[in-house]
Amino acid sequence: MKNTLKNFGNFLLIKKGLGDRTIRGYKASMQAALKRIKTIKPTVKQAENYILWMHEKKYSFSHITNTSLAFEWYFKFHESCLNLGRMKKPKTIIKDTMSEAEITMLIASTRNSREKAIVSLLAYSGIRNFELCNLRVCDVDVGNNMVRVLEGKGKIDRMIHISGDCSKILLQYLNDFNRNADEFFFTTLRRGNQYSEWDLRKLIKVLAKRVGIGKRIYPHLFRHSLATNLLKRGANLTLIQRQLGHVFIESTMIYIRSFPQRIQNEYNLYIPSYV
Repeated sequence: MKNTLKNFGNFLLIKKGLGDRTIRGYKASMQAALKRIKTIKPTVKQAENYILWMHEKKYSFSHITNTSLAFEWYFKFHESCLNLGRMKKPKTIIKDTMSEAEITMLIASTRNSREKAIVSLLAYSGIRNFELCNLRVCDVDVGNNMVRVLEGKGKIDRMIHISGDCSKILLQYLNDFNRNADEFFFTTLRRGNQYSEWDLRKLIKVLAKRVGIGKRIYPHLFRHSLATNLLKRGANLTLIQRQLGHVFIESTMIYIRSFPQRIQNEYNLYIPSYV
C-alpha cells in the first residue's frame, strides 16, 4: 500500500498540480479507506459503500467531500472511472468563539515569552495553524507590525497586520530565543525542529486547561475569534477578508451570519425616523 499511495501522490502532483498539503490529505483519506476496504484496488461498489458508511457515521461535510474527491482521483490513477455525488455545503455558523477577556486570560496564563508569543500571534493575526508553523524570522516585521505569509492556503502570499503590543511580545521572544533571519520563527525546545501543528494544538490544550475556560479551545478558534471581535468593534468585511486571507468575500460572510447583532447595530444606527 505504501508504494501505491506514493505513486498516487506523484500522479496528483503531475496530473492535477496539487500542493503538498492537499496531496497529503488525499493520501491520508485513501489510506484510511483502503485499510477498511482491505484492498488497494477497490470496486465502484466498495467505494460507494465506504462513502455511505461515512454518512452513517456522521462524518463532517468536508471529510466526506474530500474523501469522495480522493476516491475519484484514485480511480483515475488506476485508469478507471468513478463519479460520486456532492452534498450541498451546509451554511453553518461560527459559535463558541472567545471573547477579548477570555483571550486575555489565555495570554496571561503563559509561563514564558515563547508561549506568550505563540498565543499572541494567533490571537492578533488570525493566522492559520500551518502558516504559523511555516513562518521564518525574516517574515515577521515587528517594526511595521506586519507578518508576511508565504504560500498560505491556495499557495497565496499575503501580508497581515498585528498590533504594536503583539510586536513587543514577539520582540521579547526573539531576545530570549535568539534566531537567525532564515530560521523558523518557532521551533521545538528539545531538538530545535520546526514547530508542528500537533505541537501547537498540544500547547493550546494545555493553556486552556490551565485557565479553565468552559469550552473547547483549539488554535483555529483564535482565527474565528479575531473575526468576530473585529466585527463587534465595527470592522468592515473587506478588512476581515484581507486579514484572514479569504479569496472570496462569501467565505467572510459566515461571520455576519454568525453575529447578527452586528447587522442589528448598524440598522439601529441608520434607521430612518418616521414618527
